[in-house]
Amino acid sequence: MLKRALVFAYGVLSYAVFFLTFLYAIGFIGNMLVPKTLDSARQVTLWQALLTDTILLAIFAVQHSVMARPWFKRVLTRWVPEAAERSTYVLCSSLALIALFAFWQPIGGVLWSATHPAGRELLNYLFGFGFALVLVTTFMLNHFDLFGLRQVWLYLRGREYTHLPFNTPLLYRLIRHPLYLGWLIAFWATPTMTGAHLLFAVMTTAYILMAVRWEERDLVVAHGEKYQRYRESVPMLLPSAGAYDGSATTVEV
Repeated sequence: MLKRALVFAYGVLSYAVFFLTFLYAIGFIGNMLVPKTLDSARQVTLWQALLTDTILLAIFAVQHSVMARPWFKRVLTRWVPEAAERSTYVLCSSLALIALFAFWQPIGGVLWSATHPAGRELLNYLFGFGFALVLVTTFMLNHFDLFGLRQVWLYLRGREYTHLPFNTPLLYRLIRHPLYLGWLIAFWATPTMTGAHLLFAVMTTAYILMAVRWEERDLVVAHGEKYQRYRESVPMLLPSAGAYDGSATTVEV
């Protein structure tokens, strides 16, 4: 029972770290409320800043993708309880982001800026909408399963973990990856595009487009023809005229 309680506490702690990191990300990318943001004052040379930021983004991308692959999960569960695997992934992703926040080097320079107050306000609303879409989308799937809480709760109660059923909730009938769409909106919707913000947006967009391919390859292996039909019927990021009428779920990882 002690082991179960410790695993549960670990899962709750990992989730708490994630949620605080998510909130900090809003301020970091939106340049508000937090002590250091994407566009704080530059402290090093341009090339030092570019190199540092590129490395930080690459570290997060590698961690986020490698730890999400089934083969890595099999290796990881040799060392941590299977119920804690998702929580470990969530915690490591959060720590990679915290490192990015801490060591990020602003670049400076304004590439373009919206001057009309209504335009700036609209872009700020889109920024908030992007983050809201990310959070809401996790609940369309199963927020607590996605971030490891369901796994550690079942383990605490001595119940076997069961994978979620294959279905298409709400926005998943229109696009396969609304969660990723939310991130893209949040990353690009800014009234002032600086050098640092453009680097961040371009690199994270490139990573998302690659990650979709890797993720969907795993989903085809896991769900077979059902997911293949879903992928052929529903656009990836931008909705089409019709809604999917089948039964499939895309699990963001």
